[in-house]
Amino acid sequence: MNILDIKTLGELQDAGYKTKSIKDELRENLREKIKSGKPVFEGVHGFENTVIPELERAILSRHNINLLGLRGQAKTRLARKMIELLDEYIPFVEGSEINDDPFNPISRYAKDLIAERGYQTPISWLHRSERFFEKLATPDVTVADLIGDVDPIKAANLKLSYADDRVIHFGMIPRANRCIFVINELPDLQARIQVALFNILQEGDIQIRGFKLRMPLDMQFVFTANPEDYTNRGSIVTPLKDRIGSQILTHYPESITIARTITEQESRLDQNQADLVYVPSLARDILEQISFEARESEYIDNKSGVSARMSITAFENLISTAERRALLSGVDKTTLRLSDFIGIIPAITGKVELVYEGEQEGADVVAESLIGSAIKTLFPEYFPKIEKLEKPDEKTPYSDVVEWFFAESGFELLDDASDAAYKSILDEVTPLDLLLKKYQPNLAKEDVYFMKEFVLWGLVEYRKLSKDRFAKGNQFRDIYGSYISKF
Repeated sequence: MNILDIKTLGELQDAGYKTKSIKDELRENLREKIKSGKPVFEGVHGFENTVIPELERAILSRHNINLLGLRGQAKTRLARKMIELLDEYIPFVEGSEINDDPFNPISRYAKDLIAERGYQTPISWLHRSERFFEKLATPDVTVADLIGDVDPIKAANLKLSYADDRVIHFGMIPRANRCIFVINELPDLQARIQVALFNILQEGDIQIRGFKLRMPLDMQFVFTANPEDYTNRGSIVTPLKDRIGSQILTHYPESITIARTITEQESRLDQNQADLVYVPSLARDILEQISFEARESEYIDNKSGVSARMSITAFENLISTAERRALLSGVDKTTLRLSDFIGIIPAITGKVELVYEGEQEGADVVAESLIGSAIKTLFPEYFPKIEKLEKPDEKTPYSDVVEWFFAESGFELLDDASDAAYKSILDEVTPLDLLLKKYQPNLAKEDVYFMKEFVLWGLVEYRKLSKDRFAKGNQFRDIYGSYISKF
């Protein structure tokens, strides 16, 4: 028999249905998933050995949970994934505002209905997708929003006295009975509002305008918060902390490989973009390395953090930059260029908080320096390291490239140059071909020109060449020639 065909309390009892608390529900379904070897928080990467085991332990312990971490660390995603650990359907008394369990009703409405109708009490079924409530904590949130208040309209319509508990309008928390309830950015909630949560977490009591209601709400609370020293907005009051069972620290991806996986999963690209733009693997690494550089930058407030959303939006901008160029050129296929990274600057400047020194430098300058730093960090993984101090007239792997620029006075690479013009300009630097043949002999044909440009940008970062930005592109020159041109 399909459980959804059960329509009354009597039928539910005859079917042998056993009610469970939400914490037991989560616990039992988690146990089954762990025993079967199925992934529990699928689509969340980089937490396999850190956050997820701690979260599983908290669920097995039936704890309310606080996820503590900087922005863009998948805190809300983890909370939403907990829905998958709920039973597919649960029964509730039909018409109940707070999803009353038919076997353990807690509202006056449900108790009165069951007393009147008995086994004929109608029931409905609640799908797990409807058992998730989320509230962003803002300073204007009130106790009435979260817990409830007296409703004068209801009192007038029902001709009831304010002393009658039927005039109560339930807030978000009672309405989320038997559900997962998430409060995001908990420190933003005023202290007096946090105090109102004490009894709900510990004893299950709620008080509304003098009504002391013994309503043992059955809820799984998940809170998210940034570290308390993030800003001066507020903090979690100590007695509330004491009532939260487990506090779990989240973190950013610890490797470029994990960061790439997240970006590729979350980026909103359509098939046209995927077919139109070829993206070298090195380009993806550079993009992720930019976030790693930003988290270490002296110009960026590390207490604020650098969200994983920066890499995601930057990747979308990067693909769109190449797509726009291809559309202007009228081609059906193009390869991403290193010079396309100029298009990700708006994604960077909108996602980082600068310290005073960064504000002095300017957001665009800081963004460009992060791109350069990422290239400089990855450069030794592909080519010989460039030493800071070299002996005069010493021959290095890059001497021929540098000498070519000294002899030829450099060139300009336009942002919107056609693929043919772009390749033709890079092909003029013949020493680049020998360099790639020696140090990247197995390089894919599609990656050759990106790698050539990568060498040039790397030499700029190591002060062997100069690169000047102008309105339509970049000019690469011998570093000494650029000094002379200034005088």
